[in-house]
Amino acid sequence: MLAQAPQTKKPAPAKQPSAAKQAPATELPTTEAEEKNIQAYIELLRTNVRQEKSQLMGEVMLLDVEDAKKFWPIYSDYNDELAKVNNLRSDNIQEYARTYTSMTDEKADELIKRALDYHKQRSELLGKYYDRFKQELGAITAARFVQVEHQLLMIIDLQIASSLPIVGQQ
Repeated sequence: MLAQAPQTKKPAPAKQPSAAKQAPATELPTTEAEEKNIQAYIELLRTNVRQEKSQLMGEVMLLDVEDAKKFWPIYSDYNDELAKVNNLRSDNIQEYARTYTSMTDEKADELIKRALDYHKQRSELLGKYYDRFKQELGAITAARFVQVEHQLLMIIDLQIASSLPIVGQQ
């Protein structure tokens, strides 16, 4: 079953560099070294998951040779655009880490609006590529792509969200 495929071989959680272990909510990232550790963790997570995403996508899409020739170039374009959109998230996380201990209502509002904008752009990108896949490979294959990609993105979202402290818990 399609919904179960990622469960059989989930991307392994990225190993955090030892210096970047999640601090308790009372010990929050504030130094330049800790900010660099956060950035290194984000990059490690991206690299690990991106490699495994492609492998899982290949296993679940069940493409014949002809369809694979059409699918992978489009998927590569999608990943390139997704990487650019993901920079919004990375920048927002870094800003969150820099301002966490001195969070104001205004900064919290700004960060959440930026996070919502990121999710909107990512959703629009997925819709754009659904249309491209549908045009080249048909609606069923395009739907399978969206379904699997959405599941993988949720895993990534959970990995990232679980590593961040909840705002206001000082």
